[in-house]
Amino acid sequence: MMQRGLLQAGLVIGLFAIDGCTWVRMEPGAAQVHVLRMEDDVSACKRLGEVATSVRSSVGPYQRDRLDVRDELETLARNEALTLHADSVRPEAEPARGRQRWFAYRCKG
Repeated sequence: MMQRGLLQAGLVIGLFAIDGCTWVRMEPGAAQVHVLRMEDDVSACKRLGEVATSVRSSVGPYQRDRLDVRDELETLARNEALTLHADSVRPEAEPARGRQRWFAYRCKG
């Protein structure tokens, strides 16, 4: 019984430790992709495509930190922008349940 309680406590502590970690790594060159706000004017930009991103928003019954989830979705969008030769991404809508859609643009040159 004591071992089971220690195991459960260890799992809970481990989940909270994981919550502060970033699971998505930025690809080389993705840091130069500009992240626009939904309300930014993109009339001078050429739309190159759409990107769908998703990450785990929960681990078991525990919800991950919303800012971590948002950051990871943004990083994934920036990584995908490179494959489209885009220099900017703009969210289509707010994240929902670990998912978000983005538009990819070329706004410079």
